[in-house]
Amino acid sequence: MANALPAPAGRRIALIAHDHKKQDMLEWAEYNMSLLAGHELFATATTGRLLQERLGLPVTCFRSGPFGGDQQIGARIAEGQIDLLVFLWDPLEPQPHDPDVKALLRVAVVCNIPIACNRATADFLISSPLMGRLHQPWDPAADPGPPASQPRPVTRIA
Repeated sequence: MANALPAPAGRRIALIAHDHKKQDMLEWAEYNMSLLAGHELFATATTGRLLQERLGLPVTCFRSGPFGGDQQIGARIAEGQIDLLVFLWDPLEPQPHDPDVKALLRVAVVCNIPIACNRATADFLISSPLMGRLHQPWDPAADPGPPASQPRPVTRIA
């Protein structure tokens, strides 16, 4: 199905990396620098500062994740102001702000934006031909779906 709307000039990409994943983020961003250059970048504090200082990328920085940065990015996602999330989180380290991490991932899924949680997925997303096409995120506040008491119809494929 063709879409008559124009393709976006660039995506709004949020970049977050936990402490043990910051080097991975830097290496990934350096490898994909030519692709990232055409997009508007957002990041939590330390990740954004590292991307600016070491790679010269322009990045809008929020607070550090444990001090509200994850929530700030989550709010931007909920407001339709972030199109893609690259969140290199560390599954082997306990995080003091784990509820914020889960809330950020939840809002990204609910709002139907692409999420990469490792370098392989981030490579697939950033190099996808779909990056140049219009994508309509879902706004759960505008279309909450049927009430919980009313079952959703099931589509069966024969």
